[in-house]
Amino acid sequence: MRVFVERSRWTMRQMVPSILGVWLTMLIATGAQTVPQGQGHSPALINTCLITANVKGLVRFYESVLQEKAIWSGEDYAEIRTGVGVLAIFSAQAQDRYIPGSAIAANNKGVVLEFKVVADIDEEFRRLHPFVKTWVKPPTTQPWGTRSFYFRDPDGNLVDFYWQPQSNSSRPQVQQP
Repeated sequence: MRVFVERSRWTMRQMVPSILGVWLTMLIATGAQTVPQGQGHSPALINTCLITANVKGLVRFYESVLQEKAIWSGEDYAEIRTGVGVLAIFSAQAQDRYIPGSAIAANNKGVVLEFKVVADIDEEFRRLHPFVKTWVKPPTTQPWGTRSFYFRDPDGNLVDFYWQPQSNSSRPQVQQP
């Protein structure tokens, strides 16, 4: 069964950029569990895909920032594994071929990519200075206890690097009215 699953994962990864682009990757990311609907489980967000006109440039940026090498699948698609999910980078031209008019590259103003940092957050801020061109907010301790800084990637996406002290094991829970 395990060999079948591994072969299936490899086959699906090969098909992603040529058939469905971004969406199928969510089914095969490392650690993903498939749970039948109706059993009380929510879908797990395991993949975030950035659509860009400059795949190579954005991959180089995130390889430097995340200190991880991308796994390429053709020239239009790359993935960077982050430990709990995947940051995928996909060509705007290819996206338009497969799902015309569905995405506009470098036009995101409503989503924040958040990365939990286990190292010294202030040291991470200093380490990223050679790579980041647009800083939004320097390291600041938030009222809920996390320490974070914000910057924009080359396409203008907002990125948050944050550190969470041991005594504050979870982000604040907001109750709905």
